Amino acid sequence: MKGIILLNGEAHIAPINCVNALVYCCDGAYNWARGKVRIDKNIGDFDSARYAPYPPPEEVYPAEKDFTDGEIAMLKMLEAGADEIEIYGGGGGREDHFLGNLHLLYLACSRNVKCVMHDNSSDIFAATGRTEMGMYAGKTVSVLPFGGELHIIDSAGFKYAYPHKLVYGSCRGLSNIVSGKSAYITFGGTALIIVNGGKV
Repeated sequence: MKGIILLNGEAHIAPINCVNALVYCCDGAYNWARGKVRIDKNIGDFDSARYAPYPPPEEVYPAEKDFTDGEIAMLKMLEAGADEIEIYGGGGGREDHFLGNLHLLYLACSRNVKCVMHDNSSDIFAATGRTEMGMYAGKTVSVLPFGGELHIIDSAGFKYAYPHKLVYGSCRGLSNIVSGKSAYITFGGTALIIVNGGKV
């Protein structure tokens, strides 16, 4: 099942394909998402929404809580059985929330759920094991360790060869180019991947 989570960051400009997807809208994301995309469920404390959300939320969470609205939505989406999740509106706005949203990608990856955060200039996702990259042929891609040292077991289809290991405190994984449609990387550990321009 495909899931879509809408967050209260930078409004997403491009159309969002929600056909056959479960769509959760978090709090202030309703400000930019209403009328743009079908919403199945509104989630959050609604301290940022300028309009009364529709459909009405099943539950309104307290503003002072342990989880962000995005984390609540992610946990509910995983509980609903989503095996593919797209996040929109996760970038821009507050930097602390952006970094927190990256951790939602890590959470999904740790549950073996494919999850991509689309912003207006890039696709961002966490990956482990063999990761196909050919759909990003011609794009600039950066690979960073996410949660510990990252070992590059094997790779092909990139302009520059990757080192055997990427570590915190180094920028060696930045700004490579996907040069072929058969490109892939096999990771030992978890990678944070940023594709400039996103998928064509």
